[in-house]
Amino acid sequence: MNVFLWILQGLLAAAFLVAGTMKATQPKEKLAPKMGWVNDFSTGTVKLVGIAQLAAALGLVLPALTGIAGVLTPLAAVGLGLIMLLAAVYHVRKGEYSSIPVNVVILVLAGIVAWGRFGPYAF
Repeated sequence: MNVFLWILQGLLAAAFLVAGTMKATQPKEKLAPKMGWVNDFSTGTVKLVGIAQLAAALGLVLPALTGIAGVLTPLAAVGLGLIMLLAAVYHVRKGEYSSIPVNVVILVLAGIVAWGRFGPYAF
């Protein structure tokens, strides 16, 4: 199970490292064609989401790899779960139901990491 959790952590970290970097570094206008939701938020909010995703991506792997403050790994997973929950709520309110399954899958994967790292497979 420990290996499975590491794989989940790595996949989530890689995905959110890419997504967070895009949101944190690219102008909103460049993101808008692929991510229509950015038009409903300020540039600062989009950057904040990107930075939160970057922090969570780093938090999923670095504390465990370094052996420093290992509790940050499940907390990062909880943070990603919260981001996905808020994203799903946004999509429901906008009537964009096709986007919700992705949010739910990532929420579940982050929940599994949080459960495993807070519980029986903690560092």
